[in-house]
Amino acid sequence: MLVQPYLSFNGRCDEAVKFYQSAIGAEVQMLMRFKEAPDQSMVPPGSADKVMHVSLRIGDSLVMASDGGCSGTAAFSGISLSLTAADDAEADRLFAALADGGQVTMPLAKTFFASKFGMVTDRFGLNWMVMTGQQG
Repeated sequence: MLVQPYLSFNGRCDEAVKFYQSAIGAEVQMLMRFKEAPDQSMVPPGSADKVMHVSLRIGDSLVMASDGGCSGTAAFSGISLSLTAADDAEADRLFAALADGGQVTMPLAKTFFASKFGMVTDRFGLNWMVMTGQQG
């Protein structure tokens, strides 16, 4: 069994994809726009060029997303994505990149369970936890 997150950016998916490519090295595996849907009667008005589906490879994981209904504000309440960095320097870089235009909710610091751990809400309202592996 495999569980994969599916995020809805409500009209800001292209912007989010570009941000995650730059900030954390996300790679687009597949991208389909609403104008490519075989049944155009199901396409929200004015959203032909919006993202119907995108698959992003982030490290060893696949995260999927879309513009959803292309209206309103994205709401990611109650969920966080967790990034495990190879070392403290990578954790620092990832955290700073995700915090750009966002809000730090817990500064990146040493904890009892990791040499670095912190939480940030990015510019799209998505919550992230960044950490290095467990301490020995």
